[in-house]
Amino acid sequence: MTNPTPSATGLTMQPIGHIESDFPDKFGVPRQPGLASVAHAELILVSPYDDPLAVRGLDAFSHLWLTFVFHHSPERWTPLVRPPRLGGNAKVGVFASRSTHRPNRLGLSLVELLEIDTSHGVRLVLGGCDLVSGTPVLDIKPYLPWVEARTDARAGYAPEAPSLLEVRFSDAAEAVLAARSDGTSLRELIRQVLAQDPRPAYRNGAEERVYGVRLRDIDVRFQAMEDASRNIVLRVVDIVSPSPEA
Repeated sequence: MTNPTPSATGLTMQPIGHIESDFPDKFGVPRQPGLASVAHAELILVSPYDDPLAVRGLDAFSHLWLTFVFHHSPERWTPLVRPPRLGGNAKVGVFASRSTHRPNRLGLSLVELLEIDTSHGVRLVLGGCDLVSGTPVLDIKPYLPWVEARTDARAGYAPEAPSLLEVRFSDAAEAVLAARSDGTSLRELIRQVLAQDPRPAYRNGAEERVYGVRLRDIDVRFQAMEDASRNIVLRVVDIVSPSPEA
Protein backbone atom coordinates (compact mmCIF):
# COMPACT_ATOMS: atom_id res chain seq x y z
CA MET A 1 0.00 0.00 0.00
CA THR A 2 1.41 3.36 -0.98
CA ASN A 3 1.50 6.27 1.41
CA PRO A 4 -0.62 9.34 0.59
CA THR A 5 1.21 12.22 -1.02
CA PRO A 6 1.70 15.34 1.10
CA SER A 7 -0.93 17.17 -0.96
CA ALA A 8 -3.51 14.52 -0.05
CA THR A 9 -3.04 14.75 3.72
CA GLY A 10 -4.46 17.28 6.12
CA LEU A 11 -7.10 18.48 3.67
CA THR A 12 -9.19 21.42 4.77
CA MET A 13 -12.56 22.41 3.35
CA GLN A 14 -14.57 25.58 3.67
CA PRO A 15 -18.40 25.40 3.80
CA ILE A 16 -20.01 27.33 0.98
CA GLY A 17 -23.22 27.76 2.95
CA HIS A 18 -25.59 26.27 5.48
CA ILE A 19 -29.08 24.78 5.58
CA GLU A 20 -32.17 26.27 7.22
CA SER A 21 -34.90 23.63 7.34
CA ASP A 22 -38.02 22.29 9.04
CA PHE A 23 -35.79 20.00 11.15
CA PRO A 24 -34.24 21.74 14.20
CA ASP A 25 -32.92 18.39 15.54
CA LYS A 26 -31.60 15.26 13.87
CA PHE A 27 -34.21 12.96 15.47
CA GLY A 28 -37.04 12.58 12.98
CA VAL A 29 -35.08 13.74 9.95
CA PRO A 30 -35.95 11.40 7.04
CA ARG A 31 -33.26 8.77 6.53
CA GLN A 32 -33.11 9.52 2.81
CA PRO A 33 -33.87 12.61 0.70
CA GLY A 34 -37.24 12.91 -0.99
CA LEU A 35 -39.14 10.82 1.56
CA ALA A 36 -40.74 13.94 3.06
CA SER A 37 -41.59 15.90 -0.08
CA VAL A 38 -43.25 18.80 1.77
CA ALA A 39 -40.23 19.45 3.98
CA HIS A 40 -39.07 23.02 3.35
CA ALA A 41 -35.41 23.98 3.34
CA GLU A 42 -33.14 26.73 2.10
CA LEU A 43 -29.44 26.70 1.34
CA ILE A 44 -27.92 30.07 2.24
CA LEU A 45 -24.57 30.66 0.55
CA VAL A 46 -21.92 32.62 2.45
CA SER A 47 -19.24 35.01 1.26
CA PRO A 48 -17.37 34.76 -1.07
CA TYR A 49 -19.56 31.99 -2.55
CA ASP A 50 -22.75 34.09 -2.44
CA ASP A 51 -21.93 35.71 -5.77
CA PRO A 52 -24.91 35.33 -8.15
CA LEU A 53 -22.43 34.51 -10.92
CA ALA A 54 -21.64 31.25 -9.09
CA VAL A 55 -25.17 29.92 -9.74
CA ARG A 56 -25.66 31.25 -13.25
CA GLY A 57 -27.40 28.52 -15.27
CA LEU A 58 -28.32 26.44 -12.21
CA ASP A 59 -32.02 27.25 -12.68
CA ALA A 60 -32.01 25.01 -15.78
CA PHE A 61 -31.72 21.96 -13.51
CA SER A 62 -34.55 20.51 -11.41
CA HIS A 63 -32.43 18.59 -8.88
CA LEU A 64 -29.07 19.05 -7.15
CA TRP A 65 -26.50 16.97 -5.33
CA LEU A 66 -25.42 18.51 -2.04
CA THR A 67 -22.18 17.44 -0.36
CA PHE A 68 -22.40 18.24 3.34
CA VAL A 69 -21.05 17.44 6.80
CA PHE A 70 -22.94 15.41 9.43
CA HIS A 71 -22.04 18.05 11.99
CA HIS A 72 -24.16 16.52 14.78
CA SER A 73 -22.35 13.18 14.52
CA PRO A 74 -19.29 12.38 16.65
CA GLU A 75 -15.90 12.46 14.96
CA ARG A 76 -15.16 8.90 16.06
CA TRP A 77 -16.06 6.06 13.73
CA THR A 78 -16.02 2.25 13.66
CA PRO A 79 -15.59 -0.13 10.71
CA LEU A 80 -18.95 -1.82 11.44
CA VAL A 81 -22.33 -0.08 11.76
CA ARG A 82 -25.96 -1.15 12.25
CA PRO A 83 -28.20 0.12 9.42
CA PRO A 84 -31.82 0.78 10.47
CA ARG A 85 -33.01 -1.16 7.41
CA LEU A 86 -31.53 -4.31 8.97
CA GLY A 87 -33.41 -3.81 12.22
CA GLY A 88 -30.61 -2.09 14.10
CA ASN A 89 -28.90 -5.37 15.03
CA ALA A 90 -27.11 -6.79 11.97
CA LYS A 91 -23.79 -5.15 11.14
CA VAL A 92 -22.24 -4.16 7.82
CA GLY A 93 -19.10 -2.27 6.91
CA VAL A 94 -19.35 1.49 7.26
CA PHE A 95 -18.59 1.88 3.55
CA ALA A 96 -21.50 -0.46 2.73
CA SER A 97 -23.88 1.90 4.53
CA ARG A 98 -25.10 5.46 4.57
CA SER A 99 -24.42 5.81 8.27
CA THR A 100 -23.76 9.28 9.62
CA HIS A 101 -20.85 7.86 11.67
CA ARG A 102 -18.22 8.02 8.94
CA PRO A 103 -14.48 8.74 8.92
CA ASN A 104 -14.94 12.22 7.42
CA ARG A 105 -18.64 12.68 8.32
CA LEU A 106 -19.44 13.52 4.68
CA GLY A 107 -22.97 13.13 3.34
CA LEU A 108 -24.52 13.30 -0.12
CA SER A 109 -28.14 14.35 -0.65
CA LEU A 110 -30.28 14.66 -3.77
CA VAL A 111 -32.73 17.56 -3.43
CA GLU A 112 -35.20 19.36 -5.65
CA LEU A 113 -34.37 22.93 -6.65
CA LEU A 114 -37.54 25.02 -6.36
CA GLU A 115 -36.24 28.56 -6.56
CA ILE A 116 -33.08 30.67 -6.69
CA ASP A 117 -33.16 34.04 -4.94
CA THR A 118 -30.26 36.38 -5.72
CA SER A 119 -31.83 39.58 -4.39
CA HIS A 120 -29.51 39.54 -1.35
CA GLY A 121 -26.62 37.15 -1.91
CA VAL A 122 -27.73 33.66 -2.97
CA ARG A 123 -30.49 31.57 -1.43
CA LEU A 124 -31.63 28.25 -2.90
CA VAL A 125 -35.10 27.00 -1.97
CA LEU A 126 -35.14 23.20 -1.82
CA GLY A 127 -37.75 20.45 -1.77
CA GLY A 128 -37.52 16.97 -0.26
CA CYS A 129 -34.53 17.95 1.84
CA ASP A 130 -33.38 15.57 4.60
CA LEU A 131 -30.91 17.87 6.36
CA VAL A 132 -31.06 19.37 9.83
CA SER A 133 -30.89 23.15 10.24
CA GLY A 134 -27.34 24.42 10.46
CA THR A 135 -25.88 21.67 8.27
CA PRO A 136 -22.67 22.93 6.59
CA VAL A 137 -22.76 22.41 2.82
CA LEU A 138 -19.45 21.92 1.03
CA ASP A 139 -20.48 21.71 -2.62
CA ILE A 140 -23.36 21.80 -5.11
CA LYS A 141 -23.55 19.84 -8.34
CA PRO A 142 -26.46 19.57 -10.80
CA TYR A 143 -28.11 16.16 -11.09
CA LEU A 144 -27.95 14.48 -14.52
CA PRO A 145 -30.67 11.79 -14.74
CA TRP A 146 -29.36 10.28 -17.98
CA VAL A 147 -26.14 9.21 -16.30
CA GLU A 148 -27.04 9.02 -12.59
CA ALA A 149 -30.41 7.24 -12.63
CA ARG A 150 -29.38 3.62 -13.24
CA THR A 151 -32.45 1.39 -13.36
CA ASP A 152 -30.25 -1.73 -13.54
CA ALA A 153 -28.38 -0.94 -10.31
CA ARG A 154 -28.53 -3.32 -7.32
CA ALA A 155 -29.56 -1.87 -3.97
CA GLY A 156 -28.27 -4.53 -1.59
CA TYR A 157 -30.21 -4.79 1.68
CA ALA A 158 -32.38 -1.75 0.76
CA PRO A 159 -33.96 -2.82 -2.55
CA GLU A 160 -37.04 -0.64 -2.20
CA ALA A 161 -38.48 2.25 -0.23
CA PRO A 162 -39.48 1.37 3.35
CA SER A 163 -43.12 0.63 4.07
CA LEU A 164 -45.08 3.47 5.65
CA LEU A 165 -47.14 3.45 8.84
CA GLU A 166 -50.54 5.00 9.29
CA VAL A 167 -50.46 8.23 11.27
CA ARG A 168 -53.42 9.43 13.34
CA PHE A 169 -53.98 12.71 15.17
CA SER A 170 -55.63 13.24 18.53
CA ASP A 171 -58.33 15.88 18.91
CA ALA A 172 -55.86 18.05 20.85
CA ALA A 173 -53.31 17.85 18.03
CA GLU A 174 -55.94 18.64 15.39
CA ALA A 175 -57.02 21.69 17.39
CA VAL A 176 -53.47 23.04 17.44
CA LEU A 177 -53.10 22.54 13.70
CA ALA A 178 -56.46 24.19 12.97
CA ALA A 179 -55.32 27.33 14.82
CA ARG A 180 -52.11 27.72 12.80
CA SER A 181 -51.78 29.52 9.46
CA ASP A 182 -49.44 26.75 8.28
CA GLY A 183 -51.61 24.01 9.77
CA THR A 184 -52.27 22.20 6.49
CA SER A 185 -48.64 21.94 5.41
CA LEU A 186 -47.49 21.21 8.97
CA ARG A 187 -49.99 18.35 9.27
CA GLU A 188 -48.69 16.80 6.06
CA LEU A 189 -45.09 17.26 7.17
CA ILE A 190 -45.86 15.48 10.45
CA ARG A 191 -47.61 12.68 8.57
CA GLN A 192 -44.75 12.17 6.11
CA VAL A 193 -42.09 12.18 8.84
CA LEU A 194 -43.89 9.89 11.27
CA ALA A 195 -45.07 7.47 8.55
CA GLN A 196 -41.42 6.43 8.16
CA ASP A 197 -41.30 5.51 11.88
CA PRO A 198 -38.44 7.61 13.29
CA ARG A 199 -38.22 5.48 16.43
CA PRO A 200 -35.00 3.48 16.97
CA ALA A 201 -34.90 0.53 14.57
CA TYR A 202 -34.95 -2.08 17.33
CA ARG A 203 -38.33 -0.77 18.51
CA ASN A 204 -40.95 -1.79 15.96
CA GLY A 205 -44.00 -2.74 18.03
CA ALA A 206 -46.54 -1.02 20.21
CA GLU A 207 -45.21 0.58 23.37
CA GLU A 208 -46.31 2.97 26.08
CA ARG A 209 -43.44 5.40 25.64
CA VAL A 210 -44.25 8.81 24.20
CA TYR A 211 -41.64 10.13 21.76
CA GLY A 212 -41.03 13.71 20.75
CA VAL A 213 -39.79 15.06 17.44
CA ARG A 214 -39.16 18.74 16.70
CA LEU A 215 -40.51 20.13 13.44
CA ARG A 216 -40.43 23.81 12.57
CA ASP A 217 -41.20 25.61 15.85
CA ILE A 218 -43.10 22.85 17.66
CA ASP A 219 -42.63 19.53 19.46
CA VAL A 220 -44.71 16.65 18.12
CA ARG A 221 -45.41 14.00 20.75
CA PHE A 222 -46.43 10.60 19.43
CA GLN A 223 -46.93 7.03 20.52
CA ALA A 224 -47.02 3.62 18.79
CA MET A 225 -50.21 1.61 19.14
CA GLU A 226 -51.95 -1.33 17.47
CA ASP A 227 -55.15 -0.98 15.44
CA ALA A 228 -57.93 -3.56 15.28
CA SER A 229 -55.91 -5.60 12.77
CA ARG A 230 -52.83 -5.50 15.03
CA ASN A 231 -51.01 -3.20 12.64
CA ILE A 232 -48.72 -0.57 14.16
CA VAL A 233 -50.10 2.95 14.00
CA LEU A 234 -48.35 6.11 15.18
CA ARG A 235 -50.70 8.45 17.00
CA VAL A 236 -49.88 12.12 17.50
CA VAL A 237 -50.78 12.69 21.13
CA ASP A 238 -50.09 16.41 21.32
CA ILE A 239 -48.36 19.31 19.60
CA VAL A 240 -46.66 21.81 21.89
CA SER A 241 -44.36 24.78 21.65
CA PRO A 242 -40.92 24.03 23.13
CA SER A 243 -39.92 25.85 26.30
CA PRO A 244 -37.53 28.82 25.90
CA GLU A 245 -34.77 26.75 27.54
CA ALA A 246 -35.09 23.93 24.95
